[in-house]
Amino acid sequence: MRGLKLTERFKSTQVHALYSSDTSAISETSKRSRYRIQSFGSKSKSRINSISGIDKNLPFPLPSSDSLEPPIDPYLKPINLVETLSDIYSRLENCPRSQKPLLCIEQYSLLRCLGDLKLLRRCLQTARENADDIPTKIVLSAWLRFERREDEFVGVSSMDCNGYMLECPKANLASGYSPCSVASRCQCLHQPNQDIITISEESVNLPDEESDVSFCIGHEEINCVRYKIAALSEPFKAMLYGGFAESQMRKIEFSRNGICPEAMRAVEIYSRTKRLDLFCVETVLELLSFSNRFCCEEMKSDCDAHLASSVGNLEDAAFLIHYALEERASLLVGSCLQVLLRELPNSLYNSRVIKIFCSSEAKGSLATVGYASFLLYYFLSQVAMEESMASKTTLMLLERLGECAVEKWQKALAFHQLGCVLLERKEYKEAQHYFEAAAEAGHVYSMAGVARTKHKQGQPYSAYKLISSIIFEYKPAGWMYQERALYNIGKEKSFDLDFATELDPSLSFPYKYRALAKAEEKQIKAGILELDRIIGFKLSPDCLELRCWLFISIEDYKSALRDIRALLTLEPSVITSHGKIKGKYLLMLLIRRVQPKSLADCWMQLYEQWSSVDDIGSLAIIHQMLENEPGKSLLEFRQSLLLLRLNCQKAAMRSLRLARNHSSSIQERLIYEGWILYDTGYREEALARAERSISIQRSFEAFFLKAYVLADANPDPVSSSNVIQLLEEALKCPSDGLRKGQALNNLGSIYVDCGKLDLAKECYSNALAIRHTRAHQGLARVYHQKNQRKSAYDEMTKLIEKAMNNASAYEKRSEYSDREMAKSDLDVATQLDPLRTYPYRYRAAVMMDEQKETEAVEELTKAINFKPDLQMLHLRAAFYESMGDLALALQDCQAALCLDPKHTDTLNLYQRTQKSS
Repeated sequence: MRGLKLTERFKSTQVHALYSSDTSAISETSKRSRYRIQSFGSKSKSRINSISGIDKNLPFPLPSSDSLEPPIDPYLKPINLVETLSDIYSRLENCPRSQKPLLCIEQYSLLRCLGDLKLLRRCLQTARENADDIPTKIVLSAWLRFERREDEFVGVSSMDCNGYMLECPKANLASGYSPCSVASRCQCLHQPNQDIITISEESVNLPDEESDVSFCIGHEEINCVRYKIAALSEPFKAMLYGGFAESQMRKIEFSRNGICPEAMRAVEIYSRTKRLDLFCVETVLELLSFSNRFCCEEMKSDCDAHLASSVGNLEDAAFLIHYALEERASLLVGSCLQVLLRELPNSLYNSRVIKIFCSSEAKGSLATVGYASFLLYYFLSQVAMEESMASKTTLMLLERLGECAVEKWQKALAFHQLGCVLLERKEYKEAQHYFEAAAEAGHVYSMAGVARTKHKQGQPYSAYKLISSIIFEYKPAGWMYQERALYNIGKEKSFDLDFATELDPSLSFPYKYRALAKAEEKQIKAGILELDRIIGFKLSPDCLELRCWLFISIEDYKSALRDIRALLTLEPSVITSHGKIKGKYLLMLLIRRVQPKSLADCWMQLYEQWSSVDDIGSLAIIHQMLENEPGKSLLEFRQSLLLLRLNCQKAAMRSLRLARNHSSSIQERLIYEGWILYDTGYREEALARAERSISIQRSFEAFFLKAYVLADANPDPVSSSNVIQLLEEALKCPSDGLRKGQALNNLGSIYVDCGKLDLAKECYSNALAIRHTRAHQGLARVYHQKNQRKSAYDEMTKLIEKAMNNASAYEKRSEYSDREMAKSDLDVATQLDPLRTYPYRYRAAVMMDEQKETEAVEELTKAINFKPDLQMLHLRAAFYESMGDLALALQDCQAALCLDPKHTDTLNLYQRTQKSS
């Protein structure tokens, strides 16, 4: 408890099934389409007129099924992910610490295809923990900050320290390895302010009697102490004390050495005081240049450090980095880069910043001071791609990434992403070249890009043959059949798409195609049901949009409005239907067709949908409530909880950030900051935020946050007792039934863990009394603990009957029935949500009990191929061990540990298998 960009756009060759204007808008390509819509009859005409009546100037196109295309995913997608993860874990386990950061980034690039933000963040954290050079520290720290999107926090500067070593700006500029972990606190916030050292005018000004040499610049003479100037560098020592004429001179002509009188006075003062804080930035820059010309290493180092400490904002960084590069002041370059990177993505819209990063010449300048790395351009290009896949900036950054690529995986990634960007820009020939280069570097999935670009260039048969050869050569994967379906027709196309869904049910394109194909056969409701299948377990924005259009076509404006509100929650700036209609504008048009609700009605409906476990409906209602009360932090927090439950992590964090920014008090802001810190791995700091909030004002949410963090961190009896007290305190504070139901449910769960079944039953009953439907599951657990399996089964049946999303309820009910009934329930759970892993594990365990070893492994393998889950990998490794296949057991253990290196059961199995092999 507690966005995806629309990559599939509707193409221009659409059949305007819901557009009442001139049919000449239908292209010749659409007319030739095998599945084009001939007519919706008189009823359809009335629907069209009704829809067009909303706004006669706005078309509502329904795309042709043959115009749809799936995206080419812009990340690495290994042909055998388990084997690849096993290999990288083995290398991480045996490599020296200095190589770990780059290996962790390779791991990050491989795990991106799983879409788990916490896994990716852990990779970045581990990389930063092992970093020992300044350029790597700077990039990884900025990347961690970007993943949390602190740039969206109101009142937070890019250079603010969050109190932890991994992201501390000052710690990043310290060279060398410093042992640290996610929980390691930095000292910069606790260091006392250093006393400002004052220096008298007499100390700054050199008395005439101490001067024994003067440097003449123009008409001015700068009096100096000869041995102090000589001590600045070997060249000065040789000039002033060696065999040169200047060693005998009292006055030395210095006008042609590129330094002004003011700067030379600064040199003289520095030679005696070693102070730079007496001078302005421009003077210190002159001293830096002077140091380089005369090899004054100590002064150069001091100038470098002083200027680096003065970089505080984007303007400073963009101004100073050019001087830093010219003078090869590496610490100043690092300090400037740190600001530019921590200001992402906003800094990418600054023309001066673009010049620093994007050209080959700029990369060369960065390389001279050791900052032009694959890691730097990987980070920059990922940010740019999130902002705009087709921009010139994105293209140039990816070109620099390709130039920095050395290892095969780096070249595969850079070339594949270049192909994706060029495909988006409709530069098909160049895209094909890069996809082929990525495939040559060993990335088989890039062949889908090659096929797509061939198809775009009028070579569909060549594309078909290419993908067919891949299917023949490699182990079948869902994306292969999905891609080949684009170049197929009729039954063969349908077969390929159905088989793609069987191999990988998470692919959204086959569902969309089948839905539109049904709509073209005048079976629009059947098309909606097809989309319901995937939306039920994967909230895909493109599927939500398409379902919205289908609801419009049957005049179900209420359902269409629900879907567009849910879509806008995921993607607030979405532009629908091939970039023609803004989501917010479509929302405005649909609102006119649906009776408005008062705030009280919205709260009533939210209770209804929350209790019926209708998460999408709840999202839509909260979106409407926020429309009436924009910036209401309580609602934005509720929105984030729903999004987390729907596994929409990015959107959830965005809502949580908005709640934090719009909070009306310090104690409320501390709660939302606590949740953000908890979700990004900073548990201790989350706990501290909760405690500070409670110290200001006792509130339900503050106690609930503290209880939640403690329960997750320390599941021991003492901690459980503390959690119980905190939840009891939370329930004494004002809140609404939705949140109190959750608190009662959590409290009941702790009571069950502690063996206090009667108290647990009371909590669950109270939760049900305020319509917290999920409490049925807890009550079933209580009955099961009391050996009342029939009552437990009946309780779960009630949940199944009430909940709209009930795959988990079927899964849980299977625990309270006999083997045959359990198998039936789990089959239903898999049908409703094929991404749930417990049913596969259960069926596999049953097969092993029945001595069907091969079938058991195949059952797990089927699911692992599209969802390499930790528990399934562990179980398959245990099966392989029992079968005596230790090599495959080791491989699965390593792949599982790549997902969670601290998983105790897998570690034990891994060590046992290593000893046996």
